[in-house]
Amino acid sequence: MAKVVYVESMSLDGYIEGPDRAIDWHLVDDEVHGHFNDMLGTMGAFLSGRVTYDLMASYWPTAASDPDATPLMVEFAQIWLDTPKVVYSTTLERAEWNTTVVRDVVPADVRQLKAVTDGDLALSGSDVARTFLAHGLIDEVRAYVHPVVIGRGKPMFQPSETRTRLALVETRTFGNGVVLLRYTVST
Repeated sequence: MAKVVYVESMSLDGYIEGPDRAIDWHLVDDEVHGHFNDMLGTMGAFLSGRVTYDLMASYWPTAASDPDATPLMVEFAQIWLDTPKVVYSTTLERAEWNTTVVRDVVPADVRQLKAVTDGDLALSGSDVARTFLAHGLIDEVRAYVHPVVIGRGKPMFQPSETRTRLALVETRTFGNGVVLLRYTVST
């Protein structure tokens, strides 16, 4: 059965984006980008909220034609286009690029998706992750901690009443100082 894997890059002080949704502080060099391509290329689907979907859809469908795109960026553009996507949104009317719009996180539907999908399900977006956590639907967390303090922004984990215990199963330090902290959710 597939796992739901919450994947986010965050600043050392816990933010996934800065003010005005800024992510220009992300340190994604060839080593980190190659790692993301290898990991995300095995996923059976990408799950996100509307904000994350809009951010991705604003660039990746045409990234291969960007003259400044590196080979790793072109490779990821194809991964993003080819991988089925589910966007959870009550406001998005339609989506393109192999994307299904779902209005609400329904636990039984997510469990069914896990049962029928080859490859794990990559979840991104802190708002939708809060809902997944509340329903006990996250199996693994992969936090990519970037060596920067941005001071304010959107936290990786939104405030909630849910306490989730995690077990550390992997750490990896990349050459540019980004650190992967990989956890399984303890029951």
